[in-house]
Amino acid sequence: MEDADVQLGGGNPGCGDLITMYIKIGEDDRIEKATFEGAGCTISQAGGSIITELATGLSFDQVKELGLPEIIEEMGEEIVKSRVRCATLALGTLQAAIDQYRRDRERSDAGLPPIERQTFEV
Repeated sequence: MEDADVQLGGGNPGCGDLITMYIKIGEDDRIEKATFEGAGCTISQAGGSIITELATGLSFDQVKELGLPEIIEEMGEEIVKSRVRCATLALGTLQAAIDQYRRDRERSDAGLPPIERQTFEV
């Protein structure tokens, strides 16, 4: 997403899963749009797709409340139990992106420059 307000990559080094979450923020800190790019196993990539759909329209606090039960409900217990880290990679990355956005906004409100970050292509 070219006009993302925040972008953050995450990975699971144990199996080589990579994901980059892109978020467009709307009014009242709601996820207006969420997309992802990734590489890795089917479960991690399915998790990315599911999380972008679940998160759209939710507030930051609602996204932060999402957890393993919602992933299990969407993917099925047998799949998630076999590969929990893969299934939750996108959720953890999205939640970390929200934390990053909040920290950057606090820095901006305090008159501090943004933290420069490296971005990696997936």
